[in-house]
Amino acid sequence: MGWRAVMLGLDGVLAIALVAIAAFTWKLTQSLKAAPRLEPADTTPLEASIDVIIPAYNEAENIRACVDAVLTTALPGAKRFEVWIADDQSTDATGSIAAELAAQHTHVHHLLVPPRPVGEVWHGKNWACAHAVQFAKGDYLLFIDADVRLSAGAIAAALAEAQTHEAGLLSCAPNIIISCFSEWLVQPIMMSAIAIAYDFQAINDSTAVDDAFAAGPFMLFRRAAYDQIGGHAAIHAAIVEDVELARQIRRHELTLRYVLGIDLLGVRMYSSFGSLWEGWTKNYYLGTEENLPLTLLSAFTIAMVFVMPWVGLLASLVALLLKLEFSWPTLALYGLTALTLAAYGLLRWLSYQQVRVPLRYWWLSSVGGLIVVAIALTSIVKTKTGWGWTWRGRSLKAS
Repeated sequence: MGWRAVMLGLDGVLAIALVAIAAFTWKLTQSLKAAPRLEPADTTPLEASIDVIIPAYNEAENIRACVDAVLTTALPGAKRFEVWIADDQSTDATGSIAAELAAQHTHVHHLLVPPRPVGEVWHGKNWACAHAVQFAKGDYLLFIDADVRLSAGAIAAALAEAQTHEAGLLSCAPNIIISCFSEWLVQPIMMSAIAIAYDFQAINDSTAVDDAFAAGPFMLFRRAAYDQIGGHAAIHAAIVEDVELARQIRRHELTLRYVLGIDLLGVRMYSSFGSLWEGWTKNYYLGTEENLPLTLLSAFTIAMVFVMPWVGLLASLVALLLKLEFSWPTLALYGLTALTLAAYGLLRWLSYQQVRVPLRYWWLSSVGGLIVVAIALTSIVKTKTGWGWTWRGRSLKAS
């Protein structure tokens, strides 16, 4: 195959990439533009009672900071405010830290979650949440993950939003806190893809079950709605439990509300490449409802948007170094490379402007894109076979 055929092939793929970037940018900006934003509430007494439930499995590095942040919450007029740490058979110092927090604060409680029932499949945090709910008596139940950090006004704002819209479930998309190198590579891509796949306006305006979505790190239920759908017990075998709970809300014709909470809460999902790989390969394929064509299409789109501009740049540099003749395929390569890089730069700038998707290491997006593609393909294999399909070492394969 001569260089001319190679150039023609690259030109064709870069043209596809340019269209993909344009479509990706348009869908992302439309989704974010229509997204309702969680705003600080005024000081009007809420006259609500709320229980905060934090399922925790080996969360020694997170649980203290999480609870401390919850305790800064200002809830004027609240009739009840209790915090439940559901220690789900942790093998690290989570239990001792939780017990210490409970001893220091009268409305913080440490629950030792018993082993899962023999013969029943309970995945993820469903069992811990279902156990803790037995002790909660509030009008509202707030489930947060241990890696969530709330601002002082987050819970009051969420309660006000839920009451205003009479939501059975209010879920907030948090600000994604990024620290380690692998997070810088992968998380901005994942967050952009999720914002496109789960359009805020479609989620809030639709009544279709298939359009339902919720973000697991922050889920505020009206207690009556939670009981009506059967709570976590009704979806005990679900691995992506947040989405399934949202679908249960929709099936029962209750109001589902999904908002941007990036100004009032943040979450650091993964602290290492190992945990990032384990977490995303657990959820990626399930997030498409095990739709193989859709998963492959999403991986292809990620490759086109985040990898191909840099492949074009590399090919252009090679063509210049080899001093290839300035034929139209070569000139098209240079032109399409410039266009795709400019379009990609605009995409990252707009996402930064709208929701602060970080720009750090943006020039390594090709590496991040390749990792995401590998995550998608690995997730298919893990989900289909159960091989290596774990969360924090716990197997997710049904026995």
